[in-house]
Amino acid sequence: MMEMYNPYSLAGKTVLVTGASSGIGRATAIECSRLGATVVATGRNEARLRETMAALTGEGHVSILADLTKAEEVARLVSELPQIDGFVCNAGIIKRRPVSYVKEEELHEVFETNTFAAFMLTKALMKARKMNRGGSMVFMSSMAARQVTPGNAMYAASKAAVESFARSCALEYAPMQVRANAILAGMVETPLTVKGLLSAEDLERDKQHYLLKRHGKPEEIAWAVIYLLSDASAWTSGTSLMVSC
Repeated sequence: MMEMYNPYSLAGKTVLVTGASSGIGRATAIECSRLGATVVATGRNEARLRETMAALTGEGHVSILADLTKAEEVARLVSELPQIDGFVCNAGIIKRRPVSYVKEEELHEVFETNTFAAFMLTKALMKARKMNRGGSMVFMSSMAARQVTPGNAMYAASKAAVESFARSCALEYAPMQVRANAILAGMVETPLTVKGLLSAEDLERDKQHYLLKRHGKPEEIAWAVIYLLSDASAWTSGTSLMVSC
């Protein structure tokens, strides 16, 4: 029987997913496993990370508990990693506050998690030669990097930096045939982005700004990530893929 043709297959690939304990990261880890990848899932909540691991399809997956804002834990994570073919840099936090009320410690926290961790983990991965030739990096930015809303300056700026960083990686690692792209997601229904940030009325009002009158689902972002990890995107690097409507 002929195997079904699927250019989006991740069979034979090992993929590192950060922020895999919930939301888009969890959905990405699960969907990657369904398409044949061996997943290395990392996060800083042990209980939720175990839930992700239990939901994966197939065998051979690995979980590594790590706080990516701490240099020693980044070093440990990288030392424990197998060789990888894909890197999904997804870990992030949101804090909303008008510019006039931004607190310096909150600004540091947002950038350390969303931006600095992406820089330093990427540097560590590449210096340790953990990424195989022909690999793919996918950085989770946000439509917030392009579409400014009140009270979202810290998050928007941190994600704009991530988008720019992805283009820099595409340029610098092209000689190794390593690709780098960013995902710009609209509002997605996850514990991080929706619950607790806006009232039910505000959420319904926000949905009206979208053509399909709804927010996205984590797996809908994961499917876009999988395109960028797969051989289907072999000639795609240095781009920003908007996943919104």
